Amino acid sequence: MPLIGAPLFIISQPELVIAQCTAGVIGAFPSLNARPAEMLEEWLVRIETALAAHDREHPERPAAPFAVNLIVHKSNDRLMHDLDVVVRHRVPIVITSLGARVEINEAVHAYGGVVLHDIINDTFARKAVDKGADGLIAVAAGAGGHAGTLSPFALVQEIRQWFAGPLALSGSIANGASALAALAMGADFAYVGSAFIATREAHAADEYKAMIVESRAQDIVYTNLFTGVHGNYLRPSIARAGLDPDNLPQSDPSKMDFSTSRPVKAWRDIWGCGQGIGAVTEVPSVAELVERLVREYGIARDRLAPGPLAVR
Repeated sequence: MPLIGAPLFIISQPELVIAQCTAGVIGAFPSLNARPAEMLEEWLVRIETALAAHDREHPERPAAPFAVNLIVHKSNDRLMHDLDVVVRHRVPIVITSLGARVEINEAVHAYGGVVLHDIINDTFARKAVDKGADGLIAVAAGAGGHAGTLSPFALVQEIRQWFAGPLALSGSIANGASALAALAMGADFAYVGSAFIATREAHAADEYKAMIVESRAQDIVYTNLFTGVHGNYLRPSIARAGLDPDNLPQSDPSKMDFSTSRPVKAWRDIWGCGQGIGAVTEVPSVAELVERLVREYGIARDRLAPGPLAVR
């Protein structure tokens, strides 16, 4: 299935990535999840070893590749350390966020790796490709965590007017029919995050997973208060922190902050999530979730075929 598991801050750790890749979809994790920094190498060895073992035991269905997400913003003082580890391990896919830099792309290209850069509008997409990104992740309205405001229809059609390279679409994709719709719009991959939070392998609190199952699209709040960058968060987690979800102040975007200096911390206290969670009704294993997505994808595809709306 043409699907990428989005890198989830704090939540994506080796157990989740290995489960995603062995289930047949691309798994990813942010390098900053490995703390202290020296742990990043340990995680990569663990993932590589597990996937190699899976491939030896299951040559008929080898694991999908994995990706590491690098935060390129100047606030990330670990960037060059993490890049060096990524290069030494020849990580097959690198996802860059919050900034595009030529030297990062060149370092990955030097060993044959692929760079996907996430963007929220066409202007940023053009800048990323100009600086050497191989592909794009279009983060549309409704995506979990840091998200844009544009309709996926608008965002994908603008990008596809000039870019023919790899394109993933993020934003409220939590079932197989939505994944198929992403391809029908012109994307090559569906980019799924929130549904994977509510899986048994995800490194998330049980309360977080239960909140996703119990919540709907109307329970998502879009604000820049917690990091300086606009993102989507679960309303009940905001209220639990003692804040009024309907009356949140604006944060200064020039003071982007992912450190512990904020009294209420995004991802730890305030839980990110996308608008597609109405499709999440239980906490399955990753394999069970992927099986459901594939089944729904096939049903949706068969419903369209062999008519004029048929898609791959």
